[in-house]
Amino acid sequence: MRKKIVAGNWKMNTLPAEGVELAKGVVAGRGEVCSCVNFIVCPPFTHLAMVAEALKGSDVELGAQNCAAEAKGAYTGEVAASMLAALGCKYVILGHSERRQYYGETSETLNKKMAQAYANGLTPIYCVGENLDEREAGKHFDVVKAQIEEVVYNLTEEQFKNLVIAYEPVWAIGTGKTATADQAQEIHAYIRKVLADKFGAAAAECPILYGGSCKPSNAAEIFAKEDVDGGLIGGAALKAEDFLAIGKGFQK
Repeated sequence: MRKKIVAGNWKMNTLPAEGVELAKGVVAGRGEVCSCVNFIVCPPFTHLAMVAEALKGSDVELGAQNCAAEAKGAYTGEVAASMLAALGCKYVILGHSERRQYYGETSETLNKKMAQAYANGLTPIYCVGENLDEREAGKHFDVVKAQIEEVVYNLTEEQFKNLVIAYEPVWAIGTGKTATADQAQEIHAYIRKVLADKFGAAAAECPILYGGSCKPSNAAEIFAKEDVDGGLIGGAALKAEDFLAIGKGFQK
């Protein structure tokens, strides 16, 4: 059975004290959700140590939103994967659409970041997805395939066993357009096929998360799809009640 994962990407939101309260809220309500669901919270860098403390004694895991492409050195403002691991992170989000769009992250950069994550025992949550122009031009399969081939195909079989994929329909985030559960399943199944072309049967074990405006009202419908193994949650992760309710989507 693949892992069921609900990961919260807090992005550049909450101050440290607010982040601690949010984490405590998730921990407090975690028992109301099936233990089969793996919860991950990914606060801003500034909160990681404090949130790690708030998560102690629970099975809610800690992730970071990004890491540097280099191990250490004269890289002002960067945060190394080793630093994240030292703070208790188990996961790191890499290749998020916002990093690609606003900060020009390329496959070349992401290959280096993936290597840093694995070298420091972190599980990458590697994001793929197409924008509105690409979707409307019918290029969504090609875009996602290239994002996988240019990075994931460079992993060893052992590394691949410790990977989470997150599909982001960038075209459905903040545009007023929405992806249906069937559209989510279609692209998730395609992603699994592309993974299987390289890694064979191991692709059946790779969790693929849906990252397109998942909320309590639609989580159960989306999570019911065969190839959807959870969600990478943005806005709804900023309220403990909503975040936990999304996890309950697996129970319906």
